[in-house]
Amino acid sequence: MMNSKVHLHRFEHSDVLAKTLAQRIADNLRDAIETRGSATLLVSGGSTPRALFEALRKMKLPWEKVTVGLCDERWVDPAHADSNELLVKDTLLQEEAKRAGFSSLYIDGISAVDAERMCSEKVEAELMPIDVLVLGMGGDAHTASLFPDNSRLEEGLDLDNPSNCIAIKPDTAPHWRMSLTRRAILSAAHLYLHFEGESKRAVYEEAMSGEDSLAMPIRSILKQNQKELEVYCA
Repeated sequence: MMNSKVHLHRFEHSDVLAKTLAQRIADNLRDAIETRGSATLLVSGGSTPRALFEALRKMKLPWEKVTVGLCDERWVDPAHADSNELLVKDTLLQEEAKRAGFSSLYIDGISAVDAERMCSEKVEAELMPIDVLVLGMGGDAHTASLFPDNSRLEEGLDLDNPSNCIAIKPDTAPHWRMSLTRRAILSAAHLYLHFEGESKRAVYEEAMSGEDSLAMPIRSILKQNQKELEVYCA
């Protein structure tokens, strides 16, 4: 049985997806600013969101009242080519969005494990309440940096875990990571999943058809019943 809280939006072309989702996000941020005076937007890294970032940065809204953060970060210097922070600053925080603030997950001079509590407190202070959160999905069904069959995955998915962040070293990818926990992800007012390509579509279909979140962590987001999830795919 399909989860009634998952709403699937399919597009033939990625540029149409990017423009449509960018408009939805901009509307969410504008509503939050009108209600509270400020807004927060958390995004994911990788190659998929580039077109979305390029569309979103053109949106006209009071970006100076928006703080942008990350769903996860590779534990590398922000100048490193693999840094999600570098990607966001180079691709999203340009044009209109150049006026937005940015909250870094990376803390220099300390290991990811030792920084876990500080990162959790920083997310709480600078990014919560989360107005908009955009997840990606890997070919192995990871989301944020919640990787399958990881020794800390169960802790990261546990809704009773009070921490906003968890340090994880994936077995199948480089670098230690700092990731939002599932509880923190599901606290977002507006939650989106964005992926593209036939291979990712197959991963999505498999995830929707099963229950084991430790094998496919994206299931922990798709199969929950506490939050509406808007899925945008091309």
